[in-house]
Order: sequence, then C-alpha cells, then structure tokens
Amino acid sequence: MPATYSGNMFRLYWLQVALIMVGCLWGMALRAQPTRGGNYNYFDFNQKPYYFGITLGINNSSYRPFRSSGFLSSDSIVRVQSASGPGFNLGIITNLKIGEHFDFRFLPTLSFAERNITYDRRSKVSTFTQRRVESVFVETPFHLRYKSAPYRDFRLFVVAGVKYAFDVASDSRARQSENLVRIAPTDFSLEYGAGIQFYLPYFIFSPEIKFSHGLGNILLYNRNLQESTVLEKLLSRGFTISFHFEG
Repeated sequence: MPATYSGNMFRLYWLQVALIMVGCLWGMALRAQPTRGGNYNYFDFNQKPYYFGITLGINNSSYRPFRSSGFLSSDSIVRVQSASGPGFNLGIITNLKIGEHFDFRFLPTLSFAERNITYDRRSKVSTFTQRRVESVFVETPFHLRYKSAPYRDFRLFVVAGVKYAFDVASDSRARQSENLVRIAPTDFSLEYGAGIQFYLPYFIFSPEIKFSHGLGNILLYNRNLQESTVLEKLLSRGFTISFHFEG
C-alpha cells in the first residue's frame, strides 16, 4: 500500500508540472501575437505546401490487463493491476497540407517509457510484487489533422491516426525472461488528440495532448511463470503532452 500511494503521488505531481509547463508556454505564445489584429504570420506559413519540425513530449504509459481463467484458480495472487510510469519523447515532424483545413503528418519518434504490473498476494511474507517494464520505442505515427479557421494567428486542431512501435530494448529483457512477464516488441495503436497552433514570426508552436490505445495483445504467454498465467492479454495505453516546433 505505501508503494502504491507513493506512485500515485508521484504521478499526480508529474501531471501538475506538465500542466504548469503548458500554461507558461501558452502565455508566452499569446504575448507574442500581433497587437493590431490580422493573421500576418499565418499568411506567410499558409503559402507553404509542406514543412518540417521537431517535437518534444512527456508521456505516461500503462497497460490494460485482462485476467485469465488461471487467475480464478490461483491460490496466491488475489489482484492484478497496472501502474503507469513517466517517460519522454523526441521526434521529427513532416507535415503535408491537404487543402485549407487538413494536414497529413508523419512523426518518427524515439520514446522512452515505463510501465508496471502490480500483483497483490495472499502470502503473509510478501503481499506486494511489482514488475517494471522499461522500454525504448522507435515509433512511426501517421496522423490526419483537421484545423479550424485561423483567428489572430492561432487556430485549434484535432488529430487522429495510427502508430506502429518497436521496442529496441526488448532483447535485453528477453535475457531475463525466466523471471519477468514478457512483452511483445511490436505494437499497433490508435491515437487521437487535440491542440492549438500559434503562428509566431519564425516558427509555429503547437502544444498538443494525445491519447493512445493499443489494438492488439502484447503479452507473450509463459506457462512456467505464475505472473503470466493469471493474465489473458495486455493492451497498451498512453497519454502524451507534446510541444511541436514547425516552420
């Protein structure tokens, strides 16, 4: 219980820091807007059919566990749940305009993530076990973005798409697979989110929030490991706050 409480407090603190960062950057961008009205910076960027940029982000990743029939027959494990962990992203942006309101976006990204599976046991000796999975993903998201009409050099947008991810750290975990729950190195996810574009004199600044839902089972079943037999499948979940710099 103390470990779970500490983890929840840490995640709450992490979320508060992220929201403060978004608020500060948003305020800086608003102060940089022209005071006389008009979409001056927007007109310059709108003439480009495509542009590039970089993206920085912080993420919070977890699993959605599904218990198996083996969980009901287990005499030691009484609960299985996921605990999220923090991470960060670094990527490149390729943006192609499709008309006035739509963009096609490709964002190859290097993502560092941490996810945990927590087991509560009936044993008096050990009542709590946590399996930590640290991953380094090479991600290839493909997104379609819809943007509102511009107003005073900013516009709102929503984004949706799919993502393929490959865990380059999976080989090191495989060497310890006899005592760890094994996770597949590849994953496909559905992503959606929203954000704001600020057209500044030299670049476009876009804070964005995004949710990710894994579409396939990433659990590699191990019948010799009790922590694996009580699970039927695992689906990935993620939340990301990104800061895009494009131009």
